Amino acid sequence: MSKIAVFMAEGYEEGETLTIVDILRRAGLICDTFHFGEKLVKGMHGMYVEADKAFGEEVKEYDMIVLPGGRPGGQNLKENPEVIKMVQYFNDNNKYIAAMCSGTVVLSDAKVIEGKKVTGYTGYAEKLIGGIFQNEVVVVDKNLVTSQGPATPYPFAYRIAEIFGKDTTDMREKMLYNFAGGK
Repeated sequence: MSKIAVFMAEGYEEGETLTIVDILRRAGLICDTFHFGEKLVKGMHGMYVEADKAFGEEVKEYDMIVLPGGRPGGQNLKENPEVIKMVQYFNDNNKYIAAMCSGTVVLSDAKVIEGKKVTGYTGYAEKLIGGIFQNEVVVVDKNLVTSQGPATPYPFAYRIAEIFGKDTTDMREKMLYNFAGGK
């Protein structure tokens, strides 16, 4: 069974983070959240959510890591040398790395986007140094999956589920994604 680790640094974007976890769990994937200090993590909008596990070596057993955005969540991930090392470990071992919104800046600092197509929040083309910026909702290139921001966790999470062999057709219908104009 595929396992996905979602990082929750203080200031994480609640809508992005929780939507991603919700969809991946609905898809039948193991999806755990990881904290970097207290188990109750304060989000960008002051919501406290209890993370599943403490960040550590166990993350290496997962098939994908997910770096959501948020202010200062993305910056907090970027400034954590252990996160940078973990991103590099996943890249060196050809494991999946997914990031969205301000979480994408971690990829640039970890130097894992060299020559790869990426996307990120509006205006991030100059922040994603080494990557080939695409103005698309979700971009997949080799082991990287990137997305733009607070309105895009649905297509981002559906694409992640599909990478792990899940058919999201029924889920999209049941969640009214198609009804709302999603593609």
